[in-house]
Amino acid sequence: MIRSVMKDVIFLNQKSELATEADMQVVQDLLDTLKANEAGCVGMAANMIGVKKRIIAVSMGFANIAMINPMIVKKSGEYETEEGCLSLIGVRKTKRYKDIEVDFQDTNFNKQSQKFTGWIAQIIQHEIDHCDGIVI
Repeated sequence: MIRSVMKDVIFLNQKSELATEADMQVVQDLLDTLKANEAGCVGMAANMIGVKKRIIAVSMGFANIAMINPMIVKKSGEYETEEGCLSLIGVRKTKRYKDIEVDFQDTNFNKQSQKFTGWIAQIIQHEIDHCDGIVI
């Protein structure tokens, strides 16, 4: 189900809780909402659709992928960039890392650990910030 995008910064500044298998509808809603907003959005976190759970959806170019309970476990290559956000107006400066390693659960709740670089790494960092209540 496509949901409306949360714009309430007070809500977005709250940390998300760990997701469980009971949150699978949230995963699907997040993927549906990202797909509906793909013209101006490359990633979303569950709090952007009003649900405080650690779930993100990221456009990998060829497909949109959901990550459940993502945590960055390694990072390197710090740089400064500017980012926008579907929940906010305009762009803001922020620090990101070129290379990251992320531990997460896939949609079958199997544990995964993957390395990402460049643009995809930047998107994932932005969405994990959302899970941590950090709004750029």
